[in-house]
Amino acid sequence: MAPDLPEATVLLADRAYDSHWFRQTLDARGIAACIPTHRNHKRRFPYDPILYRQRHRIENLFARLKDWRRIHTRYDRCADVFLAAVTFACIFLFWINES
Repeated sequence: MAPDLPEATVLLADRAYDSHWFRQTLDARGIAACIPTHRNHKRRFPYDPILYRQRHRIENLFARLKDWRRIHTRYDRCADVFLAAVTFACIFLFWINES
């Protein structure tokens, strides 16, 4: 998974991504992890709760994209056509919110 990560400075993720090897991989790439620690872990890692709260915007975008039947069922087998459909949906959603 490490080579597939894009260049970034901070990674916002939920508790499911709180693992030692994942945090080490992020540190090796110079990416700060904004991941809350599992409640049952003995060692607590610091994270920015204000930045973490902004994660809901990303989740809301994916929730609105999944309202589009073509996207949530992945009708398009070709990756280029699927990306075009996602791009069109994002532009449309942005245009609706601006009006």
